[in-house]
Amino acid sequence: MNFESMGLKPRLVKILTDQGLTTPTPIQQQAIPHGLNGKDVLGLAQTGTGKTAAFALPLLDAIMSIGAAPAPQTATGLILAPTRELAKQICDNIANYSKGSHLKVVMIVGGKAINPQVEKMRRGVDILVATPGRLIDLLDRNAVRLDQTQFLVLDEADQMLDMGFIHALRRIAPLLRKDRQTMMFSATMPKLMAELSKQFLKDPVRVEVSRPGSAVEKITQSVHFVAQTEKTSLLIELLNEHPGVRSLVFCRTKHGSERLMKKLCATGFSAASIHGNKSQGQRDRAIREFKSGEIDILVATDVAARGIDIPDVKYVYNYDLPNVAENYVHRIGRTARAGTSGRAVAFCSSDEADALRDIEKVLKSKIEVASGKSWDEGRRVEPGGKKPAQNAKRKTSPNPKGRRRRNNSRKAAA
Repeated sequence: MNFESMGLKPRLVKILTDQGLTTPTPIQQQAIPHGLNGKDVLGLAQTGTGKTAAFALPLLDAIMSIGAAPAPQTATGLILAPTRELAKQICDNIANYSKGSHLKVVMIVGGKAINPQVEKMRRGVDILVATPGRLIDLLDRNAVRLDQTQFLVLDEADQMLDMGFIHALRRIAPLLRKDRQTMMFSATMPKLMAELSKQFLKDPVRVEVSRPGSAVEKITQSVHFVAQTEKTSLLIELLNEHPGVRSLVFCRTKHGSERLMKKLCATGFSAASIHGNKSQGQRDRAIREFKSGEIDILVATDVAARGIDIPDVKYVYNYDLPNVAENYVHRIGRTARAGTSGRAVAFCSSDEADALRDIEKVLKSKIEVASGKSWDEGRRVEPGGKKPAQNAKRKTSPNPKGRRRRNNSRKAAA
């Protein structure tokens, strides 16, 4: 199957061909035909599987057929994304797919001045890419109307729920046209997603190309059991084994990310960080330098787990394990993009044993131990992933009945 056989407009097919895109990915093969037929779509697929084109191409095809200009302050198509980075990635991809067309695509996200965004919406746009919070801000200013929106896309819907956007989404839903087409894409399907899908979708076609929460097959995973105080020295040791290799390091907190980045720079590595305390300009610059190769290491919080689409990220280090187990899958999905291979290395301190168990439940498999002593099983392995040796001593639990027998004996002796 190719894009032309799907029924996309010849103009879109030519643009894709010029960009070297001829064979659709599995999620695209399943979702695009339903999207072109005007059906609501619920798509489940991991990050890095081509979801953006799966909803963007049917959306562009439909809007190109309309021909009429959008009314002031309206958007013919609305795409909601959880983070600024993901919104920008979507915007960039749509700009590539619609190159040379008359379509006007606008992005409105937090972290940037709101007045220029209000001005961009004044004449109306064909496609609006927005984060839910900033869209609410513009709705409160009466700068955006959604009553003319014919197409809606919710991308990474599960992460929007994780980030607390459910109330914003519930507020946005009643403002949209009833006779719209909606496509919702997600990497996982938590219970709250079922409620959200009922609110936004009508008789959706469900397409799924991989088990939600499963890790990309071409990612080699390993875990080091290490004390929290020893994580930085271990990371430096591992980074030194692969100098100049593009690596992404995930931390749990903003301050922890910044502190680790500064330690890496002081050690001689070229590194930058992105997190919630950074301005949008600083975040954009860090990603740009990481993509261009000016820096080798990017330290990030989960704000970047689904918003970075950079080829040739060879290593993803989970310096801190995520609080939400599913986020581990999104983090490691930053490597092995577009069919390449990659490595995901996790650090697990004693306080993170429960988090590791939750991650392995989501994966439905054990992560290979690279070094250290498992906090759960008491096993020790040598660096390099050798099989753990059997414990010399077995843990035994006190026998309550035995204690009672001993106590009774003492009483009898007394």
